[in-house]
Amino acid sequence: MAAMQGEPPAVARRRVRFALRRYRAATGMNQSEVAKRLSWSLSKIQRIEGGEVAVSVTDLRALLDLFQVDDDAEVEKLVEDAEASRRQRWYEGPEYRAHLTKGLRQLLQFESEAAEIRLYQPALVPGFLQTPALADAVLRWWRTDLLSEEARRVRYDVRMLRKSQILDRPDGPECYLILDESVLMRKVGGAKVMGEQLESLLEVSRLPAVHVRIVPLDKGAHANLLGPFQIINLVDGDDQDAVLYREFYNRDSVTHDPAELEFHREVFEALWAMARDERDTQDAILKNSLELRLSLEE
Repeated sequence: MAAMQGEPPAVARRRVRFALRRYRAATGMNQSEVAKRLSWSLSKIQRIEGGEVAVSVTDLRALLDLFQVDDDAEVEKLVEDAEASRRQRWYEGPEYRAHLTKGLRQLLQFESEAAEIRLYQPALVPGFLQTPALADAVLRWWRTDLLSEEARRVRYDVRMLRKSQILDRPDGPECYLILDESVLMRKVGGAKVMGEQLESLLEVSRLPAVHVRIVPLDKGAHANLLGPFQIINLVDGDDQDAVLYREFYNRDSVTHDPAELEFHREVFEALWAMARDERDTQDAILKNSLELRLSLEE
């Protein structure tokens, strides 16, 4: 299937890189052998197959020739996809490039392709689930020397767009979210703002593709030392095609490192096992939101 009009560039890019990996595997060549045959760097092959860059039509044809793909219709479909995948994505516009880190822009790309998202957040409601009022309150915490007013506005917009990109996609990802119980108790922005946020979180937690669990206060304290992290699987059920995003106060990072991914998967699975199940979590969210609502009436 070639790119359809209006289709996100990420979808076309995913088809191209999956096809290239499949054709390379059929030849029995590894990435190093392909790089040597084409006089390219190994990192170039890795970036193309990993989805970090869109392949040019010239490079695509060189790869297909090497892999002896001679089906004209298939080549033409992949060329159309390669052209579509190079259309500018919304988060690559000048305004976003000026105020978003490279890591965050990469995260946005991978989220647009995600088949599964596993996210751990020990301190706050995850950014893409924040209500407008809570997002504004969180961004107001940042020191002005680290985040200008313009950067705050851009990051606020991104939070709102991420929610749509993840939850409103027809082929959207399965989301597994773990929050520390303290997230429900922290009155970010005040009781009214946090109460509305918990009501929104409860609504989202009831979506078929969203699974939310909380880790009780008396468990999982060691994981808080890691800070928030997100594992994104680009192929459903395939842990080999995944990326890890980690966020700190003033920096972030994206990595494909297998050891880092495996470590964080193990941490996530351990936390998931010790967390309260989805029904109990929804009850806890409802309880805290009602308490906040009642506090406003006193």
